[in-house]
Amino acid sequence: MRIGYTIARFDWPGGAAAIRPNLLKVARTAEEGGLYSLWVMDHFWQIAVNGPAEDPMLEGYTALGFLAAATERVTLGTLVTGVTYRNPAILGKTVTTLDALSGGRAYLGIGAAWNQDEHEGYGVPFPSVKERFERLEEAIRITDAMWSGSDAGFEGEHYQPRRLLNVPAAISSPRPRLLIGGGGEQKTLRLVARYADACNLFDVGDEGLTHKLDVLRGHCEAEGRDFDEIEKTVLVRLAADGTAKPVAERAERLRELGFEHVILGAPAAANEHYLGVMSEVAGLTRDI
Repeated sequence: MRIGYTIARFDWPGGAAAIRPNLLKVARTAEEGGLYSLWVMDHFWQIAVNGPAEDPMLEGYTALGFLAAATERVTLGTLVTGVTYRNPAILGKTVTTLDALSGGRAYLGIGAAWNQDEHEGYGVPFPSVKERFERLEEAIRITDAMWSGSDAGFEGEHYQPRRLLNVPAAISSPRPRLLIGGGGEQKTLRLVARYADACNLFDVGDEGLTHKLDVLRGHCEAEGRDFDEIEKTVLVRLAADGTAKPVAERAERLRELGFEHVILGAPAAANEHYLGVMSEVAGLTRDI
């Protein structure tokens, strides 16, 4: 079982000056604890489930570049980038750069975007759900083209880049891993089946997760895709007073359901308690 850790809050005591040492602590603990992955959100404001918008939030790819320099082994990605935030060719270049500088450890985590307040606050267009999914599929095709080695253009309804030159190339072969986040059954999981190397779901319980995997399996059959090729990841929240054993037991159950990669989320990512639980879970689940 692969164990990851996502960093969703940066409101550490000491203000902005405390962010760097705390982020370093998380990175070094993840490396030493044998974690497989580290993730950050791709938001510019804090999201309501974690705190007020005014709480500290780092730009995702700058934070991942910092984590790449602070680590040697863990894989790195956003959980996940909203397709509307960046021109997809620029996004492809950004993730290629992360992959090159990390030695081939990058995921491209991407989704259809949802935070309307953030879009409006920064003046980023927030189109309809239908258009966001159209843009998501075009963005995936554009980044795929960039990683294929071809510098031809792309003619889509929403994006028309003329030359997808991308040098240096990514180190990951055949490309950085593409993870699509979300459990939408009609569109998101269909795109997972068609394009993705990995999916990410929230832990909504055994019945809900089994249903989502069944839907994904059906889409794979329709697309002629091998269901087992797709890495199934699931986000599990750590409880404030939780210990490692029940989390490890949950990871074992998730493995039985068909998941290979559990990503842990904590209310305070650099807190010694959560870092300890994270490392202990990684140790307890290493052989399952």
